[in-house]
Amino acid sequence: MTDKHPSGAPWRNFYGRFKGKSLRPSQEAYLQEDLDALSPGAIDWDVNPDRTPIDPAALFDGRDVWLEIGFGGGEHLVHQAATYADIGIIGCEPYINGVAMLLGKIRQAGVKNLRVHPGDARDMFDVLPDASISKAFLLYPDPWPKARHHRRRFVTPEHLEPLARVLKPGAEFRVATDIADYVRQTLEQVPQFGFEWLAEAPQDWRTPWSDWISTRYEQKAIREGRPQHYLTFRKVG
Repeated sequence: MTDKHPSGAPWRNFYGRFKGKSLRPSQEAYLQEDLDALSPGAIDWDVNPDRTPIDPAALFDGRDVWLEIGFGGGEHLVHQAATYADIGIIGCEPYINGVAMLLGKIRQAGVKNLRVHPGDARDMFDVLPDASISKAFLLYPDPWPKARHHRRRFVTPEHLEPLARVLKPGAEFRVATDIADYVRQTLEQVPQFGFEWLAEAPQDWRTPWSDWISTRYEQKAIREGRPQHYLTFRKVG
């Protein structure tokens, strides 16, 4: 029994969707015409079996680099890139329909300080150097509400350990969710990996960040009457 894929990659269960409904012709064109130019480098195991680290700062001329884990339709990612032209942002998203949506938004906004990995964030963690990321976002991640599925959530050691490794000391980690039990697990797990929760009063987690843009996932949660939670952590040491 082996724990490796024939390519050399570890066996990593993936529980989300890679593709949904058929893409529109314009979205297919975005993928064919724009995606390669936005690559952050050799991330996947088939093109980088030795897991040679990339140089994220070099992608953005030495600027600070942020990371969004699972960017959905890309609203927040593009908003941050447009708001902070002096930083670089890498987005990871395995759901190809979301990637296509993002590429359309990038064209519309004309932002240049973005790179896109259309795959699992764990593969990105493999090749990011230690202390190379200045801020990370985890926004409305898959909730996996059933108790037997909680181990599939991002806020587990499999993800948090490499995230902590790649974040710089003092880096900010933002988590937004409308699922109360996800908040519970986040507050239990994240501090175990060298993070402190920056909250002194309820408004600190009930109020969105000043540079927040509401996403389609948040709007759905609001329509369905679920309260929002905005958790901010800081990497210690």
